[in-house]
Amino acid sequence: MRGRNTTESWGWVARLLHWSIAAIILFQLGLGIYMTDVVSELTEQFRLFQLHKSWGFVVFVLVLARIAWRLANRRSPRHPPGQPRWQAAASHATHAALYVLMFVLPLSGWVMASASTTQDLFSIRNMVFGLFEMPDPWVPGNKAIADAAGTVHEWAAWAMIAILALHAAAALKHHLVDRDDVLKRMAWGR
Repeated sequence: MRGRNTTESWGWVARLLHWSIAAIILFQLGLGIYMTDVVSELTEQFRLFQLHKSWGFVVFVLVLARIAWRLANRRSPRHPPGQPRWQAAASHATHAALYVLMFVLPLSGWVMASASTTQDLFSIRNMVFGLFEMPDPWVPGNKAIADAAGTVHEWAAWAMIAILALHAAAALKHHLVDRDDVLKRMAWGR
């Protein structure tokens, strides 16, 4: 079992990071919608917001690890033979957008929470699973910054949903229509 990437397949480290980040992001998107649009009881909503912040921190750290691993493992599987140029360009653009959003979402969430005037009013700290506190550069809070970050966070979440749907559809197209090994290389390697 190879840990490093090759021109034929992704290594187990890249695959583990990919699927771990994917699972947490899907959980986070569902949790974000649930806690803001479904839950109305304040105590439960507060608990879910704390959980959401903690997993957002985890995503941020895993994305940093994924980028570090990618920089240390410059090889990547080749595009399938005969793939049109536009599809390769679309693949690169989609992946770039995913990476940008994987940074924008946790950072905008942290800024929104840190700049919240409500957070300062009730002495709420940005804790990660109750283990340690994230920095809070906005004491007292700043409503304009919190609102702007909230808008960015919400739009980035909807963009993430759209791009993830496109990403999954492309992977399924490769597997079911093109019958190439693109999905296999990321799922279990070659």
